[in-house]
Amino acid sequence: MGKFTREQIKQKIKEENVKFIRLQFTDLLGTIKNVEIPLSQLDKALDNEMVFDGSSIEGFVRIEESDMKLYPDIDTFVVFPWTSEKGKVARFICDIYNTDGTPFGGCPRVNLKKNLKKMEEMGFTTFNIGTEPEFFLFKLDEKGEPTLDLNDKGGYFDLAPTDLGENCRRDIVLELEEMGFEIEASHHEVAPGQHEIDFKYSDAVKHADDIQTFKLVVKTIARKHGLHATFMPKPLFGVNGSGMHCNMSLFKDKTNTFLDESGELQLSKTAYQFIAGIIDHAQSFTAVTNPTVNSYKRLVPGYEAPCYVAWSGSNRSPLIRIPASRGLSTRVEVRSVDPSANPYLALAVLLASGLDGIERNLKAPTSVDRNIYVMDKEEREANGVKDLPATLYDALVNLQKDDIVTSALGDHLCEHFIESKEIEWDMFRTQVHPWEREQYLQTY
Repeated sequence: MGKFTREQIKQKIKEENVKFIRLQFTDLLGTIKNVEIPLSQLDKALDNEMVFDGSSIEGFVRIEESDMKLYPDIDTFVVFPWTSEKGKVARFICDIYNTDGTPFGGCPRVNLKKNLKKMEEMGFTTFNIGTEPEFFLFKLDEKGEPTLDLNDKGGYFDLAPTDLGENCRRDIVLELEEMGFEIEASHHEVAPGQHEIDFKYSDAVKHADDIQTFKLVVKTIARKHGLHATFMPKPLFGVNGSGMHCNMSLFKDKTNTFLDESGELQLSKTAYQFIAGIIDHAQSFTAVTNPTVNSYKRLVPGYEAPCYVAWSGSNRSPLIRIPASRGLSTRVEVRSVDPSANPYLALAVLLASGLDGIERNLKAPTSVDRNIYVMDKEEREANGVKDLPATLYDALVNLQKDDIVTSALGDHLCEHFIESKEIEWDMFRTQVHPWEREQYLQTY
Protein backbone atom coordinates (compact mmCIF):
# COMPACT_ATOMS: atom_id res chain seq x y z
CA MET A 1 0.00 0.00 0.00
CA GLY A 2 1.50 3.34 -1.08
CA LYS A 3 1.46 6.60 0.84
CA PHE A 4 -0.86 8.44 -1.57
CA THR A 5 -3.69 7.82 -4.02
CA ARG A 6 -4.22 10.02 -7.08
CA GLU A 7 -7.27 11.55 -5.42
CA GLN A 8 -5.30 12.48 -2.29
CA ILE A 9 -2.61 14.09 -4.42
CA LYS A 10 -5.15 16.14 -6.36
CA GLN A 11 -6.78 17.20 -3.10
CA LYS A 12 -3.42 18.30 -1.66
CA ILE A 13 -2.59 20.22 -4.87
CA LYS A 14 -5.87 22.11 -4.50
CA GLU A 15 -5.41 22.82 -0.77
CA GLU A 16 -1.82 24.04 -1.17
CA ASN A 17 -2.48 26.10 -4.33
CA VAL A 18 0.07 24.14 -6.38
CA LYS A 19 0.40 25.48 -9.93
CA PHE A 20 3.40 23.55 -11.28
CA ILE A 21 4.66 19.99 -11.02
CA ARG A 22 8.33 19.09 -11.26
CA LEU A 23 9.17 15.64 -12.52
CA GLN A 24 12.61 15.01 -11.01
CA PHE A 25 15.21 12.40 -11.82
CA THR A 26 18.94 11.97 -11.24
CA ASP A 27 21.57 11.77 -13.96
CA LEU A 28 24.74 9.65 -14.00
CA LEU A 29 26.77 12.14 -11.95
CA GLY A 30 24.10 12.54 -9.27
CA THR A 31 22.76 15.88 -10.53
CA ILE A 32 19.03 16.44 -10.08
CA LYS A 33 17.22 17.15 -13.35
CA ASN A 34 13.69 18.51 -13.71
CA VAL A 35 10.97 18.53 -16.30
CA GLU A 36 8.43 21.12 -15.13
CA ILE A 37 4.85 20.67 -16.29
CA PRO A 38 1.64 22.66 -15.73
CA LEU A 39 -1.19 21.06 -13.74
CA SER A 40 -3.08 20.35 -16.95
CA GLN A 41 -0.48 17.64 -17.72
CA LEU A 42 -0.73 15.88 -14.33
CA ASP A 43 -2.89 12.96 -15.47
CA LYS A 44 -0.67 12.37 -18.48
CA ALA A 45 2.36 12.28 -16.16
CA LEU A 46 0.70 9.88 -13.71
CA ASP A 47 -0.20 7.62 -16.65
CA ASN A 48 3.57 7.39 -17.38
CA GLU A 49 3.11 9.13 -20.72
CA MET A 50 5.53 12.06 -20.28
CA VAL A 51 8.26 11.81 -22.92
CA PHE A 52 11.50 13.80 -22.73
CA ASP A 53 14.72 14.03 -24.71
CA GLY A 54 17.37 11.91 -22.97
CA SER A 55 20.20 12.80 -25.37
CA SER A 56 20.97 16.06 -23.56
CA ILE A 57 21.37 14.37 -20.14
CA GLU A 58 24.83 13.33 -18.92
CA GLY A 59 25.39 9.61 -19.42
CA PHE A 60 21.96 8.83 -20.86
CA VAL A 61 21.69 8.09 -24.59
CA ARG A 62 22.84 9.20 -28.03
CA ILE A 63 20.77 11.57 -30.19
CA GLU A 64 19.38 8.79 -32.39
CA GLU A 65 17.77 7.00 -29.45
CA SER A 66 16.82 10.05 -27.46
CA ASP A 67 13.16 9.64 -26.44
CA MET A 68 12.64 8.42 -22.88
CA LYS A 69 9.64 8.22 -20.54
CA LEU A 70 9.32 9.48 -16.98
CA TYR A 71 7.50 7.18 -14.55
CA PRO A 72 6.64 9.24 -11.43
CA ASP A 73 6.83 7.40 -8.10
CA ILE A 74 3.54 8.51 -6.56
CA ASP A 75 4.88 8.03 -2.99
CA THR A 76 7.55 10.73 -3.55
CA PHE A 77 4.96 13.50 -4.01
CA VAL A 78 5.82 16.56 -1.94
CA VAL A 79 5.02 20.29 -2.07
CA PHE A 80 8.05 22.60 -1.78
CA PRO A 81 7.10 24.83 1.18
CA TRP A 82 9.39 27.72 0.16
CA THR A 83 7.81 28.26 -3.27
CA SER A 84 5.60 31.26 -4.05
CA GLU A 85 2.26 31.76 -2.30
CA LYS A 86 0.87 32.74 -5.74
CA GLY A 87 1.34 29.19 -6.84
CA LYS A 88 3.48 26.52 -5.23
CA VAL A 89 5.60 23.87 -6.91
CA ALA A 90 5.22 20.16 -6.10
CA ARG A 91 7.42 17.32 -7.25
CA PHE A 92 7.53 13.62 -7.99
CA ILE A 93 10.77 11.62 -8.25
CA CYS A 94 10.74 9.52 -11.41
CA ASP A 95 12.26 6.39 -12.81
CA ILE A 96 13.36 6.53 -16.43
CA TYR A 97 11.90 4.03 -18.87
CA ASN A 98 12.46 3.35 -22.56
CA THR A 99 9.54 4.19 -24.86
CA ASP A 100 8.80 0.45 -25.23
CA GLY A 101 7.97 0.32 -21.49
CA THR A 102 11.17 -1.40 -20.32
CA PRO A 103 13.25 0.12 -17.48
CA PHE A 104 16.18 2.18 -18.81
CA GLY A 105 19.56 0.67 -17.82
CA GLY A 106 21.14 4.12 -17.51
CA CYS A 107 18.75 5.31 -14.77
CA PRO A 108 20.60 5.24 -11.42
CA ARG A 109 17.34 4.79 -9.45
CA VAL A 110 16.20 1.87 -11.63
CA ASN A 111 19.66 0.34 -11.22
CA LEU A 112 19.50 0.51 -7.41
CA LYS A 113 16.15 -1.34 -7.54
CA LYS A 114 17.78 -4.03 -9.71
CA ASN A 115 20.43 -4.58 -7.00
CA LEU A 116 17.72 -4.73 -4.32
CA LYS A 117 16.01 -7.54 -6.28
CA LYS A 118 19.19 -9.59 -5.98
CA MET A 119 19.14 -8.93 -2.21
CA GLU A 120 15.53 -10.15 -2.04
CA GLU A 121 16.46 -13.30 -3.95
CA MET A 122 19.00 -13.97 -1.19
CA GLY A 123 16.21 -13.86 1.41
CA PHE A 124 16.57 -10.30 2.77
CA THR A 125 13.65 -7.87 2.62
CA THR A 126 15.15 -4.44 3.39
CA PHE A 127 18.49 -2.67 2.99
CA ASN A 128 18.28 0.00 5.71
CA ILE A 129 20.40 3.10 5.27
CA GLY A 130 21.21 6.08 7.46
CA THR A 131 23.62 8.72 6.14
CA GLU A 132 25.28 11.81 7.59
CA PRO A 133 25.86 14.27 4.71
CA GLU A 134 28.10 17.20 5.71
CA PHE A 135 28.31 20.53 3.90
CA PHE A 136 30.04 23.91 4.05
CA LEU A 137 28.37 27.33 4.02
CA PHE A 138 30.24 30.10 2.20
CA LYS A 139 29.17 33.72 1.75
CA LEU A 140 27.85 34.91 -1.60
CA ASP A 141 29.32 38.07 -3.15
CA GLU A 142 27.23 41.03 -4.38
CA LYS A 143 26.74 39.27 -7.75
CA GLY A 144 25.36 36.17 -5.97
CA GLU A 145 28.49 34.12 -6.77
CA PRO A 146 30.07 31.89 -4.07
CA THR A 147 33.19 33.22 -2.33
CA LEU A 148 35.63 31.32 -0.11
CA ASP A 149 34.62 33.46 2.89
CA LEU A 150 33.13 31.32 5.64
CA ASN A 151 30.16 32.61 7.55
CA ASP A 152 31.51 31.59 10.97
CA LYS A 153 34.54 30.50 12.95
CA GLY A 154 32.64 27.77 14.81
CA GLY A 155 33.87 24.31 15.74
CA TYR A 156 32.25 20.97 16.57
CA PHE A 157 28.82 21.41 18.26
CA ASP A 158 29.39 25.18 18.67
CA LEU A 159 26.43 27.50 19.21
CA ALA A 160 25.76 31.12 18.24
CA PRO A 161 27.26 33.73 18.33
CA THR A 162 30.25 31.82 16.88
CA ASP A 163 28.01 29.69 14.64
CA LEU A 164 26.35 32.20 12.32
CA GLY A 165 25.08 29.31 10.23
CA GLU A 166 22.72 28.35 13.05
CA ASN A 167 19.75 30.39 11.76
CA CYS A 168 20.24 29.06 8.25
CA ARG A 169 20.53 25.50 9.59
CA ARG A 170 17.40 25.97 11.70
CA ASP A 171 15.46 27.15 8.63
CA ILE A 172 16.70 24.15 6.65
CA VAL A 173 15.49 21.82 9.42
CA LEU A 174 12.06 23.53 9.52
CA GLU A 175 11.63 23.24 5.74
CA LEU A 176 12.69 19.57 5.80
CA GLU A 177 10.28 18.79 8.65
CA GLU A 178 7.45 20.47 6.76
CA MET A 179 8.27 18.14 3.85
CA GLY A 180 7.98 15.07 6.11
CA PHE A 181 11.62 14.49 7.09
CA GLU A 182 12.29 13.16 10.58
CA ILE A 183 15.35 15.13 11.71
CA GLU A 184 17.42 13.41 14.40
CA ALA A 185 20.19 15.99 14.96
CA SER A 186 21.58 19.19 13.54
CA HIS A 187 24.95 20.61 14.55
CA HIS A 188 28.08 22.46 13.57
CA GLU A 189 30.85 20.15 12.38
CA VAL A 190 34.58 20.23 13.19
CA ALA A 191 35.70 22.72 10.52
CA PRO A 192 34.65 26.39 10.44
CA GLY A 193 31.63 26.82 8.17
CA GLN A 194 30.89 23.07 8.21
CA HIS A 195 27.51 21.63 9.18
CA GLU A 196 25.68 18.32 9.50
CA ILE A 197 21.96 17.54 9.66
CA ASP A 198 21.04 13.90 10.33
CA PHE A 199 17.69 12.53 9.23
CA LYS A 200 16.07 9.20 10.01
CA TYR A 201 17.26 6.00 8.36
CA SER A 202 15.00 4.29 5.81
CA ASP A 203 15.09 1.72 3.03
CA ALA A 204 17.69 2.31 0.31
CA VAL A 205 15.56 3.83 -2.48
CA LYS A 206 13.72 6.19 -0.15
CA HIS A 207 16.99 7.18 1.51
CA ALA A 208 18.71 7.94 -1.80
CA ASP A 209 15.63 10.02 -2.75
CA ASP A 210 15.88 11.80 0.62
CA ILE A 211 19.58 12.62 0.10
CA GLN A 212 18.76 14.24 -3.24
CA THR A 213 15.86 16.22 -1.72
CA PHE A 214 18.04 17.18 1.25
CA LYS A 215 20.76 18.62 -1.03
CA LEU A 216 18.18 20.63 -2.95
CA VAL A 217 16.62 22.07 0.23
CA VAL A 218 20.02 22.90 1.80
CA LYS A 219 21.19 24.78 -1.31
CA THR A 220 17.85 26.60 -1.76
CA ILE A 221 17.51 27.79 1.85
CA ALA A 222 21.23 28.72 2.13
CA ARG A 223 20.82 31.03 -0.87
CA LYS A 224 17.92 32.77 0.91
CA HIS A 225 20.41 33.53 3.72
CA GLY A 226 22.98 34.95 1.29
CA LEU A 227 25.05 31.77 1.57
CA HIS A 228 26.25 29.08 -0.81
CA ALA A 229 26.00 25.50 0.47
CA THR A 230 28.46 23.09 -1.09
CA PHE A 231 28.73 19.31 -0.79
CA MET A 232 32.20 19.40 -2.38
CA PRO A 233 34.27 16.90 -0.37
CA LYS A 234 37.29 19.15 0.38
CA PRO A 235 36.70 22.83 -0.40
CA LEU A 236 39.47 24.10 1.91
CA PHE A 237 43.03 22.93 2.51
CA GLY A 238 44.06 22.30 6.11
CA VAL A 239 40.62 21.58 7.60
CA ASN A 240 38.38 18.49 7.65
CA GLY A 241 36.53 17.65 4.46
CA SER A 242 32.85 16.73 4.17
CA GLY A 243 31.87 13.07 4.36
CA MET A 244 28.63 11.17 4.04
CA HIS A 245 29.07 8.20 6.37
CA CYS A 246 26.79 5.34 5.33
CA ASN A 247 25.18 3.23 8.09
CA MET A 248 23.86 -0.03 6.69
CA SER A 249 21.91 -3.06 7.90
CA LEU A 250 20.06 -5.93 6.22
CA PHE A 251 16.65 -6.92 7.54
CA LYS A 252 14.48 -10.01 7.09
CA ASP A 253 11.01 -8.56 7.75
CA LYS A 254 11.37 -7.00 11.22
CA THR A 255 14.57 -8.86 12.17
CA ASN A 256 17.96 -7.16 11.89
CA THR A 257 20.18 -9.91 10.46
CA PHE A 258 23.34 -8.13 11.68
CA LEU A 259 22.46 -8.73 15.35
CA ASP A 260 23.45 -11.85 17.25
CA GLU A 261 23.29 -11.23 21.00
CA SER A 262 25.52 -14.23 21.69
CA GLY A 263 28.07 -13.33 19.00
CA GLU A 264 31.36 -11.47 19.48
CA LEU A 265 30.51 -7.71 19.64
CA GLN A 266 26.88 -8.98 19.35
CA LEU A 267 27.40 -9.17 15.57
CA SER A 268 26.03 -12.04 13.50
CA LYS A 269 27.88 -14.19 11.00
CA THR A 270 25.96 -12.31 8.27
CA ALA A 271 27.33 -8.98 9.57
CA TYR A 272 30.91 -10.29 9.52
CA GLN A 273 30.46 -11.64 5.98
CA PHE A 274 29.02 -8.27 4.90
CA ILE A 275 32.03 -6.47 6.46
CA ALA A 276 34.36 -8.90 4.65
CA GLY A 277 32.65 -8.14 1.32
CA ILE A 278 32.99 -4.38 1.86
CA ILE A 279 36.69 -4.80 2.69
CA ASP A 280 37.26 -7.08 -0.31
CA HIS A 281 35.76 -4.57 -2.78
CA ALA A 282 36.65 -1.27 -1.06
CA GLN A 283 39.46 -0.35 -3.45
CA SER A 284 37.11 -0.94 -6.40
CA PHE A 285 33.92 0.79 -5.25
CA THR A 286 35.79 3.93 -4.16
CA ALA A 287 35.57 5.37 -7.69
CA VAL A 288 31.77 5.38 -7.22
CA THR A 289 31.55 6.43 -3.54
CA ASN A 290 34.25 9.11 -4.02
CA PRO A 291 33.75 10.10 -7.64
CA THR A 292 35.57 13.43 -8.06
CA VAL A 293 39.20 14.49 -8.36
CA ASN A 294 38.60 16.52 -5.19
CA SER A 295 37.32 13.46 -3.23
CA TYR A 296 40.90 12.20 -2.85
CA LYS A 297 42.06 15.44 -1.17
CA ARG A 298 39.74 14.40 1.70
CA LEU A 299 40.96 10.77 1.93
CA VAL A 300 44.31 11.68 3.50
CA PRO A 301 45.66 11.05 7.02
CA GLY A 302 45.05 13.62 9.73
CA TYR A 303 41.55 14.92 9.00
CA GLU A 304 39.29 12.16 10.39
CA ALA A 305 38.52 10.71 6.94
CA PRO A 306 39.57 7.08 6.44
CA CYS A 307 42.30 6.22 3.94
CA TYR A 308 42.98 2.63 5.02
CA VAL A 309 40.90 -0.50 4.43
CA ALA A 310 40.19 -1.98 7.86
CA TRP A 311 37.35 -2.28 10.35
CA SER A 312 36.92 -1.74 14.08
CA GLY A 313 34.30 -1.86 16.79
CA SER A 314 35.68 1.20 18.53
CA ASN A 315 38.22 3.04 16.45
CA ARG A 316 37.37 5.97 14.14
CA SER A 317 40.43 5.77 11.87
CA PRO A 318 39.46 2.73 9.70
CA LEU A 319 37.11 2.55 6.74
CA ILE A 320 34.44 0.61 8.66
CA ARG A 321 33.24 1.32 12.19
CA ILE A 322 30.59 -0.54 14.17
CA PRO A 323 28.56 2.10 16.07
CA ALA A 324 27.84 1.23 19.71
CA SER A 325 24.03 0.83 19.57
CA ARG A 326 22.65 -2.71 19.28
CA GLY A 327 19.22 -4.28 18.89
CA LEU A 328 17.44 -3.07 15.76
CA SER A 329 20.10 -0.32 15.42
CA THR A 330 22.99 -2.79 14.92
CA ARG A 331 24.73 -1.55 11.80
CA VAL A 332 27.92 -1.29 9.78
CA GLU A 333 29.18 2.24 9.07
CA VAL A 334 31.32 2.90 5.99
CA ARG A 335 33.10 6.20 6.60
CA SER A 336 34.83 6.86 3.28
CA VAL A 337 31.75 7.84 1.23
CA ASP A 338 31.48 11.56 0.43
CA PRO A 339 28.46 13.69 -0.52
CA SER A 340 29.59 14.25 -4.13
CA ALA A 341 28.63 10.59 -4.77
CA ASN A 342 25.48 9.76 -6.70
CA PRO A 343 23.56 8.15 -3.78
CA TYR A 344 21.75 5.59 -5.98
CA LEU A 345 25.04 4.33 -7.44
CA ALA A 346 26.92 4.46 -4.12
CA LEU A 347 24.28 2.37 -2.33
CA ALA A 348 24.16 -0.10 -5.24
CA VAL A 349 27.91 -0.81 -5.11
CA LEU A 350 28.02 -0.98 -1.30
CA LEU A 351 25.10 -3.43 -1.27
CA ALA A 352 26.61 -5.60 -4.02
CA SER A 353 29.97 -5.70 -2.19
CA GLY A 354 28.38 -6.74 1.11
CA LEU A 355 26.13 -9.33 -0.56
CA ASP A 356 29.16 -10.81 -2.33
CA GLY A 357 30.77 -11.30 1.09
CA ILE A 358 27.65 -13.17 2.26
CA GLU A 359 27.36 -15.26 -0.92
CA ARG A 360 31.02 -16.31 -0.86
CA ASN A 361 31.00 -16.79 2.92
CA LEU A 362 34.02 -14.47 3.24
CA LYS A 363 35.72 -14.20 6.61
CA ALA A 364 36.26 -10.71 8.01
CA PRO A 365 39.88 -9.93 8.85
CA THR A 366 40.80 -9.22 12.48
CA SER A 367 39.54 -5.83 13.63
CA VAL A 368 42.17 -3.09 13.98
CA ASP A 369 41.46 -1.39 17.29
CA ARG A 370 44.37 1.05 17.42
CA ASN A 371 45.01 4.27 15.51
CA ILE A 372 46.05 3.26 11.98
CA TYR A 373 47.33 6.79 11.27
CA VAL A 374 50.27 6.22 13.64
CA MET A 375 51.28 2.87 12.05
CA ASP A 376 54.01 2.92 9.41
CA LYS A 377 53.62 1.10 6.10
CA GLU A 378 55.32 -2.09 7.38
CA GLU A 379 53.00 -2.27 10.39
CA ARG A 380 49.95 -1.71 8.21
CA GLU A 381 51.05 -4.46 5.84
CA ALA A 382 51.69 -6.80 8.78
CA ASN A 383 48.11 -6.17 9.92
CA GLY A 384 46.73 -6.74 6.40
CA VAL A 385 45.64 -3.10 6.09
CA LYS A 386 45.49 -1.91 2.46
CA ASP A 387 45.33 1.73 1.32
CA LEU A 388 42.31 3.23 -0.39
CA PRO A 389 43.14 4.58 -3.88
CA ALA A 390 45.09 7.86 -3.71
CA THR A 391 43.62 9.44 -6.85
CA LEU A 392 40.54 9.20 -9.05
CA TYR A 393 42.75 7.60 -11.71
CA ASP A 394 43.86 4.78 -9.35
CA ALA A 395 40.26 4.28 -8.28
CA LEU A 396 39.07 3.94 -11.90
CA VAL A 397 41.79 1.36 -12.63
CA ASN A 398 40.62 -0.69 -9.62
CA LEU A 399 36.94 -0.33 -10.56
CA GLN A 400 37.50 -1.81 -14.01
CA LYS A 401 39.14 -4.94 -12.54
CA ASP A 402 36.17 -5.81 -10.30
CA ASP A 403 33.33 -7.80 -11.88
CA ILE A 404 31.05 -7.56 -8.83
CA VAL A 405 31.17 -3.75 -8.66
CA THR A 406 30.96 -3.21 -12.42
CA SER A 407 27.98 -5.57 -12.72
CA ALA A 408 26.30 -3.73 -9.81
CA LEU A 409 26.39 -0.66 -12.06
CA GLY A 410 25.31 -2.54 -15.19
CA ASP A 411 26.88 -2.09 -18.63
CA HIS A 412 25.31 1.23 -19.57
CA LEU A 413 26.04 3.11 -16.33
CA CYS A 414 29.48 1.58 -15.92
CA GLU A 415 30.66 2.43 -19.43
CA HIS A 416 29.38 6.02 -19.30
CA PHE A 417 30.64 6.56 -15.74
CA ILE A 418 34.19 5.44 -16.57
CA GLU A 419 34.24 7.47 -19.78
CA SER A 420 33.04 10.63 -18.00
CA LYS A 421 35.48 10.22 -15.11
CA GLU A 422 38.46 9.53 -17.39
CA ILE A 423 37.72 12.85 -19.13
CA GLU A 424 37.50 14.56 -15.72
CA TRP A 425 40.86 13.08 -14.67
CA ASP A 426 42.50 14.12 -17.95
CA MET A 427 41.24 17.68 -17.59
CA PHE A 428 42.72 17.83 -14.08
CA ARG A 429 45.96 16.10 -15.06
CA THR A 430 46.72 18.45 -17.95
CA GLN A 431 45.80 21.66 -16.09
CA VAL A 432 48.61 23.75 -14.55
CA HIS A 433 47.68 24.57 -10.95
CA PRO A 434 48.73 27.59 -8.83
CA TRP A 435 50.66 25.28 -6.47
CA GLU A 436 52.96 24.23 -9.31
CA ARG A 437 53.74 27.83 -10.26
CA GLU A 438 54.46 28.68 -6.60
CA GLN A 439 56.82 25.70 -6.34
CA TYR A 440 58.60 25.76 -9.69
CA LEU A 441 58.35 29.08 -11.52
CA GLN A 442 61.32 30.70 -9.75
CA THR A 443 63.20 27.53 -8.80
CA TYR A 444 63.76 26.23 -12.33
